[in-house]
Amino acid sequence: MELKQYMRVIRKRLLLISSIVVIVSALVGVKGFMFTQDVYQSTAKLIVSQSFKVNGTEIMDWSNVQTNLLLISSYKEIIYSSAILNKVVTEFPELNETPANIASKLVISSANDSQVMNISAVDTTYKHAAEIVNAVSKVFKEEIPKIMKVDNVTILSEADSNAIASPINSSPIVSVLLAFIVSLMLAVGLVFLLDYLDDTIKSEEDVNSVLDLPMLSYISRISRSELKTRKSRGVQQKAGEGAYAAAKQ
Repeated sequence: MELKQYMRVIRKRLLLISSIVVIVSALVGVKGFMFTQDVYQSTAKLIVSQSFKVNGTEIMDWSNVQTNLLLISSYKEIIYSSAILNKVVTEFPELNETPANIASKLVISSANDSQVMNISAVDTTYKHAAEIVNAVSKVFKEEIPKIMKVDNVTILSEADSNAIASPINSSPIVSVLLAFIVSLMLAVGLVFLLDYLDDTIKSEEDVNSVLDLPMLSYISRISRSELKTRKSRGVQQKAGEGAYAAAKQ
């Protein structure tokens, strides 16, 4: 198929393409501007580190590092447990949260071969997310010696509740632009699919390309207005002929 044929297919279905793009972009825009809230994320950093003393000097060897790395997986589950979250709700009632709500907002992560844990919280306001993160971090540090019988958690950095943050969800304008591009691509693909499935002959070019035969004549499509015009002309012509015949007699 040549470029001219591609353009002909697109022009023939231009109304369908435009309708799909406009409808999809409008729906995404309405959802983004009217029904989507900004979401913020706040993070606190903790380090899991344990050493032992030799002649009064703190020493950390490779086996201790590996032990700390293995403990991080357990610590991730402990943070989500009721032993921690119930304590957070009790000690920080100003959060006005339930353990289930806090668990749904928390994201615990750590890099590979790293003793640093990231405790993040997602909320519609950055300040509240920071308050949740700091509360969970403090309670976790206080409770882990009682649970694991080892004090190896240190808070590296707390979340700054007064920091100026940007929402982590995409801007509605960006969403509309992406919807425009994606819907345009899908609409053009749909148009070419419909053209591929349509095997009817509609024009002289279709006859030449499909049958490879010259076209001698064709019957054009007549609209209703043209049909009425032709009928009225025929009636006027008959009336004129009748009057001429009567005068001749």
